[in-house]
Amino acid sequence: METPGRIAATPDALDFTVENVEKALHQLYYDPNIDNKNLAQKWLMQAQVSPQAWQFCWALLSPDKVPEIQYFGASALHTKISRYWSDIPTDQYESLKSQLFSQIACFSSGSKMVLTRLCVALASLALNTMPEAWPGAVAEMVRVFQEEGGGVDGRARCLALLELLTVLPEEFQTSRLPQYRKGQVRGALGREWGSVCPLLQQLLRRTDSPGAVKARVLRCLSSWVLLDVPLSESESLVHDCFSALPDPELFDTAVEAIVNAISQPDSQRYVNTLLKLVPQVLALQDQLREAVQNGDMETCHGICRIAVTLGENHSRTLLEQVDHWQSFLALVNMIMFCTGIPGHYPVNETTSSLTLTFWYTLQDEIMSFESDKQTVYLQVYRPVYFQLVDVLLHKAQFPSDQEYASWSSDEKEQFRIYRVDISDTLMYVYEMLGAELLSNLYDKLGRLLTNAEQPTSWQHTEALLYGFQSIAETIDVNYSDVIPGLIGLIPRININNVQLADTVMFTIGALAEWLADHPVMLSSVLPLVLQALGNPDLSVSSVSTLKKICRECKYDLPPYATNIVAVSQEVLIKQIHKTSQCMWLMQALGFLLSALPVEEILRNLHSLITPYIQQLEKLADETPNPSNKLAIIHILGLLSNLFTTLDISKQDDESVEGSAPPVKATPPSPGPNPVVVVLQQVFALIQTVLSKWLNDSQVVEAVCAIFEKSVKTLLHEFAPMVSQLSEMLGQMYSTIPQASALDLTRQMVHIFASETDHFPPIKALFELVTSVTLSIFQQGPRDHPDIVDSFMQLQAQALKRKPDLFLSESLDAKAVFHCGVLSLKFPEAPTVKSTCLFFTELLPHCSDVPPLARIVQDDGKLLVQAVLEGIGGGASRSLMDQFAEVLFCLNKHCFSLLAVWLKEALQPPGFPSSRVTAEQKVTFSQQILRERVNKRRVKDIVKEFTLLCRGLHGTEYAAEY
Repeated sequence: METPGRIAATPDALDFTVENVEKALHQLYYDPNIDNKNLAQKWLMQAQVSPQAWQFCWALLSPDKVPEIQYFGASALHTKISRYWSDIPTDQYESLKSQLFSQIACFSSGSKMVLTRLCVALASLALNTMPEAWPGAVAEMVRVFQEEGGGVDGRARCLALLELLTVLPEEFQTSRLPQYRKGQVRGALGREWGSVCPLLQQLLRRTDSPGAVKARVLRCLSSWVLLDVPLSESESLVHDCFSALPDPELFDTAVEAIVNAISQPDSQRYVNTLLKLVPQVLALQDQLREAVQNGDMETCHGICRIAVTLGENHSRTLLEQVDHWQSFLALVNMIMFCTGIPGHYPVNETTSSLTLTFWYTLQDEIMSFESDKQTVYLQVYRPVYFQLVDVLLHKAQFPSDQEYASWSSDEKEQFRIYRVDISDTLMYVYEMLGAELLSNLYDKLGRLLTNAEQPTSWQHTEALLYGFQSIAETIDVNYSDVIPGLIGLIPRININNVQLADTVMFTIGALAEWLADHPVMLSSVLPLVLQALGNPDLSVSSVSTLKKICRECKYDLPPYATNIVAVSQEVLIKQIHKTSQCMWLMQALGFLLSALPVEEILRNLHSLITPYIQQLEKLADETPNPSNKLAIIHILGLLSNLFTTLDISKQDDESVEGSAPPVKATPPSPGPNPVVVVLQQVFALIQTVLSKWLNDSQVVEAVCAIFEKSVKTLLHEFAPMVSQLSEMLGQMYSTIPQASALDLTRQMVHIFASETDHFPPIKALFELVTSVTLSIFQQGPRDHPDIVDSFMQLQAQALKRKPDLFLSESLDAKAVFHCGVLSLKFPEAPTVKSTCLFFTELLPHCSDVPPLARIVQDDGKLLVQAVLEGIGGGASRSLMDQFAEVLFCLNKHCFSLLAVWLKEALQPPGFPSSRVTAEQKVTFSQQILRERVNKRRVKDIVKEFTLLCRGLHGTEYAAEY
C-alpha cells in the first residue's frame, strides 16, 4: 500500500478534504514516528471542529471505508452536534435527523463502535431539540426501529434501538446543556419513560429473546434509572432483573441495574416498593450459599452488593416500618453473613469489605432516633453488633504461617488495609456498645490465655488484642476497669510470632496514656518493650511504643531511665534499626531525659552522644565521599531528633502533653540548658564538618536542622548560642548560599530580634544574608527558587517581628522591594506565595517605617503591574487568593495611590490579557477600590476577573474553581 503524504499542521495547510482526513488517519494509526502521530492528531482535532466537517463526515461513513475511518466520521458528527449546535439552521434539523436514522439502520449490522458513535450523535440531537422541536422523540425512535424494511433483520434493528435508548440518558449526564435547559430536558426524558418501559418489559419477558438482547435491555434500564425514574414506575422491571440473576450471562448486568435502581436518592419515597424488594433480596440467600460453597467469588460479590445497597440506602426507611421489623432484621443478618463470608480476604474472598460502611450507616440511624425509640431498637440490635464484633475479629485473623508465606506482597498489603478498615469499624461500634465491649473482649482473652486444656492459636490471641488496640488507640479508656487485668494478662502471652509480638507492642503503646495515670503498672510492660527493641522485625512497633511511653509517662520513668538508655544505646550501636526508627528512638530518649535532674541529663547525654561525636570527628578528617556523607547526615539527624524533644523548661508546666509532672518536680536549673552545653562542646566540630561539606546542600541542611530544632524547643534558653551561631551562619551563607541557612536565620529573627541583648548579632546576620541574596538577584535568581522562597519568608518574618531592621542604612530596602516584584513572576507557586506574604507584611508599615513608605510611593505601580500580570494569566490559578490579599492590602494602606496605579496599569490595550475589554477592566478596578473591609469579596472579584482574562468564564472549568 502506498504511504500517503504526511499532513502538515500549519494554518495554510488546513485543507479539510475527505482525502486529507483519510491520510491523517492513516498517519495516526500506522506511522511509527511519534511526532508524525502527534501532528496528525492535532490536525484531525482541528478538522473535526471545522465547517468542512459537515461535508467530509458523511463521505467517511461510506460502506466501502474501513471502520477506523467510519468511526472518525461518526465522531466528527457528534462533535458538531454536541458542541456547535447553534451553527445548525433550524430548517436542517429534520434532514439531519433522518440521515442519522438511516445511517444507524445501515450500521445496525455493521461495526459496533461506529454504531455507538452514531447513536450518541442522534442522542445529542434529541437532547438539543426536545421537547419543543422534537416532541415525543423517544416514542418516534421506538416506532422507526420497530417498522420493517431496509433489509435489516429484526434482531439487529432491536439491538440498535436498545443501544440508542441506552446512550440517550448517558449523553444527557455528560452534556454541556445550560442549567435551565438541563431541567427542561430531564423533565421531557422523564415523560418519555412511558415509551421505554413497556418495550424493555416485553423484550425481557419474551422467552425467545436472545441473551444479547436481554443483556442490552438490562444495560438500558441501568442507564434510565440514573435519571431518577421513580422506583414505583420501574418496580416491575426491577422484579424482572431479580428473575434474570440465575442466568450467568445476565448476572452482572442485572446486579448493576438493581443496584442503580435502589440507590437513586429519590427511591426512599416509595416505601411499599422497598418493602416488596426485601423478600426478593432475602430469596437470594440460597444462590449466595451455593456460590460460597462453589468458591464463586463473582456471584457472592454481586448478591452482597444488592443486599448492602438496599440496607445502606434505606436503613432508616426500613427501620421505621415497625410492622416489618423481622424482615429487616433478616436482611441485616444476611449482610452479617456477607461480612463473615468464609475465607481470608483478599485471597479467598473480596466480598466482606463491601459491607463495612453498612454497619456505620445502620448504627447512625439507630442512634439518631429519640431516646424512647432508640431504647427499643437497641434491644434488638445491640446483640447483633456484639455478634458483628466477633465476626470482624474472626475476619481480622491472620491465616496460618504457611499460607501467609505464600501470599504476594500486594495481597499482604491489601490485608493490612482491610484490617485497618476493621479497626476503624470496631472503634465506631464502641460508641454504641461502650464499656461492655471491652469487658467482653477481656473475658474472651482471659479464657483463651488461662485455659490450659485447649491449645490456642496465636492468630486468635492476636485478633482479640487487635480489637483492644483499635479501641484504646482513639478512645479514652482511663475509666475502664478491665485495663489492669489486660496489662496483667499481657506477660502471660506466649509470644512466638512476629505479627503477635507487633500487636502486643502496639497495644501497650495504645495504653500509654492509661499507664501515665497508673504508673505502678509500668514495671509489667516496660521489660517487654525493651526486650522487643533488640528485634529488627519489631522495629516499628517497639520504637513507636517506647516513644509513646516516654512522652506520656516521662515523670514516672526516672527509676527506669538508666536501663532504657542502656538498652537504647546498645541497639543504636548494633545498628538494629533503620534510619527513621533511630530518629524516633532519639526522640523517645529526649522525652525521657527531660524529666531528669540537669546533672543526670548531662551524664546521660555524655554517654549517649560521645560515641557519635568520636565517629563524627573521624569522619570530619576524611576526604568527602558518598558513604561518609550518609554517615555524617545520620549522626547530625540523631542529634537533631534528640534535641527536638529534650526540653527541661516543661518540668514545671502543667499543660505538658501526657502526664503532668509531680508537684515536687525539680525546678529548672539556674545553669545553662543541657542542650546548649552539648552544642557549645560540639560547635567547633560542626564548623569543621561544614568547612568540608559547605557545597553539599543535604549536609548543610542537616547542620541547620540541629540548630533549628534546638531553637524551636529551647526558645529563649538558646540565647548563649545566638552570637556564635549568627557568625557561623553569616560565613556559611556568604561562601555558598543555601535555603536552609535562611530558614534558620528566620527562626533566630522570630525568637531573638526583639531582645536588646541579641539584636546586634541578629541585625548583622540579617543585613549580611540580605546583601548576599541581593547579589544573587543581580546575577540571575531563576536557578534558585528555593533560596528566593526562603528569602521572602525571612523578609516577611523580619517585617512582622522587627520592622526597625528596615531603618538601617546598611540595608537596601528598595532593592529588596524590587526583588519581591521580580519574585512574583516566578513559575514556582510556593515562591510566589511567600512573596505575596512579604508584601502583605510590608504594606501596613507604610505608615510607621518612612523608608518603606517612600519606596512604595515611588515603585508601587511596579508591584500593581506584577500582580495584574499574574491575575491576567501569568500565574497559576491556585495563587489568586494570595494576589487578592496583596491588592486588599494596597487598597487598605495606599488607597489614593492604588486608584492611580490601577488606572495607569490597565490603560494599555491587551494588558493583562487580550480577552478582557476596556469596560471589564474599569469594572474590575472599581470593584477592587470599593472593597476596603471585605477580603473574601476581593478574592471573589479577582477569581472572576482571572477567569475572564483566561477565557474560562462560564465554562465547566469555572464551575470547579
